[in-house]
Amino acid sequence: MNIHSLFPANATEQMDQRLHATVARATSSVSPTLVLLSYIDWATHLAAAPGKRLDLLQLAIGQSLLLSQYLEGSAMARLAHMPGQEPAPNPVKPPESDWRFNAPEWQAWPYNLLHQSYLLSEQWWNAATSDIYGVSPHHAKVVGFAAQELLKLFSPRNFLATNPQALHRTVKEGGANLLRGGLYALDDMMRQARGAPKFGAENFAVGRNLAVTPGQVILKNDLMELIQYTPTTAQVHPEPVLIIPAWIMKYYILDLSPHNSLIKYLVGKGHTVFCISWKNPGVAERDLGMDDYLSRGFHAALAAVNAVVPERKVHALGYCLGGTLLSIAAAAMARDDDDRLASISMLAAQTDFSEPGDLSLFIDHSQVALLEAQMSDTGYLTTEQMAGAFQLLRSDYLLWSHLIETYMMGERQPMSDLMAWNADATRMPARMHSQYLRRLFLDNDLADGRYPVGGKPVALTDIRLPIFCLGTVTDHVAPWRSVYKIHLLTAAEITFVLTNGGHNAGVVNEPGHRHRKFQSLTRRACDSYLGPDEWLEMAPEQAGSWWPSWIAWLKARSSAPAAPPPMGAPKQGYAAIGPAPGRYVLEK
Repeated sequence: MNIHSLFPANATEQMDQRLHATVARATSSVSPTLVLLSYIDWATHLAAAPGKRLDLLQLAIGQSLLLSQYLEGSAMARLAHMPGQEPAPNPVKPPESDWRFNAPEWQAWPYNLLHQSYLLSEQWWNAATSDIYGVSPHHAKVVGFAAQELLKLFSPRNFLATNPQALHRTVKEGGANLLRGGLYALDDMMRQARGAPKFGAENFAVGRNLAVTPGQVILKNDLMELIQYTPTTAQVHPEPVLIIPAWIMKYYILDLSPHNSLIKYLVGKGHTVFCISWKNPGVAERDLGMDDYLSRGFHAALAAVNAVVPERKVHALGYCLGGTLLSIAAAAMARDDDDRLASISMLAAQTDFSEPGDLSLFIDHSQVALLEAQMSDTGYLTTEQMAGAFQLLRSDYLLWSHLIETYMMGERQPMSDLMAWNADATRMPARMHSQYLRRLFLDNDLADGRYPVGGKPVALTDIRLPIFCLGTVTDHVAPWRSVYKIHLLTAAEITFVLTNGGHNAGVVNEPGHRHRKFQSLTRRACDSYLGPDEWLEMAPEQAGSWWPSWIAWLKARSSAPAAPPPMGAPKQGYAAIGPAPGRYVLEK
């Protein structure tokens, strides 16, 4: 790791760090060097590719002809005014997942022409920024992403005069929607100026209607609190469940409202559940690293669980980055002949970062150096930086649709529990985040057998425990094909489940939720490897939530139910400190 960028050792290094930090603040932590190099790489290689330019010219001419034919067909249909006259077929048929122009108003003249022109422009720019001989794949992705995001500025959805839905609403309400939208915009700006929560957040509060599953904090250190949940069944499976959430989020994503709390569901199915609640770090925690999250996080929690439930192996569950940490811990324990784990479950967690998905757009050596310089000033990665990156990755949904619905249509969507959790952001310590980005994202040390624990590298091939691994179809943080790569890294039995939804909604997937489905297939230790495409074809599809399937998987690997263990272990130093959800989760 380039530790000098985080902790300058002399005046010259400090000078460089200060300059980089200033640049980071001016560019919202986007590396101008990355943008410039990406553009130069793309432009020079495109200039040296006459065949590609000819293809693009032919595509542009073909699109123009298609559009002119569409214009002619639409005009003829309008002039004919014949009942049952079929409209001209659209030149571009976007995928089913593209909902932006699905409303029937977009099929009327002239909005059909506007939205088809826009879709053709997207199509052309996608071709112009891909498959160019010699361009770095990373640079091509950056240029393509930038082109698509700039193009979205000019989408006909974003302007009142070219958005038929907004125009219809404005005429119908006599402009009242625009007045409401203006008042909403003013209210949002005032909330942001005074640092107040977003509209609707006042309807949700941790401990009141979020994270209300009863329990006690039985361990607290400078990094985390460990919660033991109160049993609700007369008997429980003797093997407890330890949950390791990611520290880039508040743990209660797994304990939202009572109806969609995975923790409450687990407790109700006869499991003794423990969950880590990470501290929201500030300047004082700037030096915390990955080793601290392993030793004072996972291992400290596991020791407490072993004290409360002695002589029983533990089912460990890791979500997102918590799952990555769990895989590192399990590999180290296997190396050291530590057999305290019964199984590991990993939800939307990557172990191989060679194809990390859209987040890789914001991660290369130049970008990381800029982040490190800024984190050296602040001591942590800010919540705004985290939120901004995720918002850009889903700008159609998280940015533009919000602006259109709220300020143009004059509709304020009520906040849900998941939205309230998402707004309750966390920070990340400077050292840990730098190590995470460099060792895992950039260098892929874990998958390549170079990640050190206790001074010696660990290998996931040492893991022999049964693994339950979940991927989600539309995950932009941990793409399911990247999550699936764990099949290449260990010969252990793996039950891989693919569910619809994204990184969060695919996990918060309670039984009874409409339109849910998943595929599941178990690879035994002796089975040959299936590629992800083969897996998709072979894995049977099931309707509903994956939660019951996971509970059945745990039950098959647990002993017969017995009396619940006590709350805490006071004699071993794990007495109840206070009620769940504890104090750390309340820190802003």
